[in-house]
Amino acid sequence: MNPSVLIIGGSGVVGGRAARALRRLQPALAMTIGARDLARADALAKELGGANAVRIDLERQDLGLPTDAAFSAVVVFLKDTSLHSLKYAQAKGIPYVAFSDFVFDIGPAVAHYIQKPGSAPILMLGHFLGGTVTLAALHFAREFQRIHSIEIGAVFDEEDVGGPAAKGDLERVAQSVPHPLMLEDGKFLWARGEEATRVFRGVDGTEWKGQAYPLLDVVSLAAATDARTVRLDFAVRPTASRRPGQGLSHEVIIEIVGERKDGTTGRVRHELSDGDVHSGMSARGAALAVERLLGLAGGPPVSPGLYHPEGLLDPAYVIARLKEFGTRVQRV
Repeated sequence: MNPSVLIIGGSGVVGGRAARALRRLQPALAMTIGARDLARADALAKELGGANAVRIDLERQDLGLPTDAAFSAVVVFLKDTSLHSLKYAQAKGIPYVAFSDFVFDIGPAVAHYIQKPGSAPILMLGHFLGGTVTLAALHFAREFQRIHSIEIGAVFDEEDVGGPAAKGDLERVAQSVPHPLMLEDGKFLWARGEEATRVFRGVDGTEWKGQAYPLLDVVSLAAATDARTVRLDFAVRPTASRRPGQGLSHEVIIEIVGERKDGTTGRVRHELSDGDVHSGMSARGAALAVERLLGLAGGPPVSPGLYHPEGLLDPAYVIARLKEFGTRVQRV
């Protein structure tokens, strides 16, 4: 059997969903669920089949694992402030995925890559919904020859707060960086006050006042499209406003202004709707990234380097997979 993918935080909300999505994509892939709660990790491993569970200690450079442990990749679904998981992957020469690094978090990981650039492929996946939204926006942008602006709005249910790792991330953002990064008229800025908010229209026509958030989508889309304006805003749907019998769901609105191939300027709007908690799309994005890193889809295994998801995954492939998983995608 080939070495397994080590999923740290694999018994958590997003990590567990990512493991299940990866099993759906790759039925024969070996996986190791790494967690502090070994009982939960073991239960998930048994559910998945072809998987096992280990206890992870992020305070140790060896992660508390046997010296002869062998893995094909390390995927981390929580904030590892020690970066022992990254250094472990570099020492083993295997792919590493950082899922919980915001735009203000990536300096230490980038420094480790610069010190050992040829050791392992490192994917910075601190993007909205596991990179799926950035890749969707790039897919929709292909109808233009030049992009002027990309504005993304998202609506979540009030009860859709994720697991402990997600709550910890929210607290970290609130305490550490109160101003989100955006690109406005060709200049990056840390938005303050009202400039960090935006009113956008949801799928059903409801107007929402969103708050900008410091994820990596802004820098990815700015670099990939050379747009002059890029922003990402979130709004929360109160529980009381849900229709009777309506479960948790979320929606993403992607609006792009640009110059078409015939020379005219136009604006397009695409809507992504998903009848699941938002961790579902996040998990699918992570699973697609791992599949690509290992060379199980879309090409050979990825060479050592520093990557964002748009450097690895074909946007059209991601859109097709999202539809297979049940996400509704429409151009309005």
